[in-house]
Amino acid sequence: MADAKTEEYRTPSGEPRGPALPARRQNRLIALLGERGHVTVPELIGLFGVSRDTIRRDLVVLEERGLLVRTHGGAVRSDRLVRVDTTVGLRMDAHVNAKRRIAAAGARLVRDGETLILNGGSTTCYFAAALGNHRNLTLVTNNLRIPPLVPEASVRAIHVLGGAYWSVSQVTIGTVGLQSVAGIRADTAVIGTTALSRAGPSMGRMEEAVETLGMINVADRTILLLDSSKLEVEAFARVAPLGRIQHLVTDAEPNGRLAEALAAARVQVTVC
Repeated sequence: MADAKTEEYRTPSGEPRGPALPARRQNRLIALLGERGHVTVPELIGLFGVSRDTIRRDLVVLEERGLLVRTHGGAVRSDRLVRVDTTVGLRMDAHVNAKRRIAAAGARLVRDGETLILNGGSTTCYFAAALGNHRNLTLVTNNLRIPPLVPEASVRAIHVLGGAYWSVSQVTIGTVGLQSVAGIRADTAVIGTTALSRAGPSMGRMEEAVETLGMINVADRTILLLDSSKLEVEAFARVAPLGRIQHLVTDAEPNGRLAEALAAARVQVTVC
């Protein structure tokens, strides 16, 4: 049996590749993380042929060195971690070209005369600004940045949901918001989230995840707008399973297990 100092590690097909010292194994782990952006504990166990405790120790060591961030069941590259307290202003300035392409592609999925319900976030702001070719839209949102961004000729009405004001995200959240509007229905929920994994979209704050799920629940279909830096990442609070999403619009092709999960859930993926 391999000990903690010298352990056998294996290729993905399970063939032994000889002894691996902890440093060698950890270097390979970081290289793999650089390729994929996200790894899980079970796949690392299968790759290296070591125990779960050994992998967890490796992740702790590498996180302490600032080389990764541990997540529930795995790890992501430290540069892919989406901070909960990042202001929407800073997010508006990140991945701008990708978000504009995503917004334009998302707008093409909308039909004139629809009622749209939009959540907070920077990508939904870009989407709202991209609606200039549409007419007779009704918008419902908790995103206070959206009303001045929407082309005036495109909308017949904009309804802003009430609640507590969150200055970081510039949204309203609370018991006097979406949940208290009895009978509200929308044709399409257009949402942005912090992350997307095989488990579904997720967000950094539980309250925003609950509010976003409420929007999905009152809509006939859901369009998820997400730049590729958020793929294969998990945030704190899960919004909904993949099966609740009908369209994903992003700027890079999902791959691996996420692509398989999206296909199994019959999510239509648009890459722009």
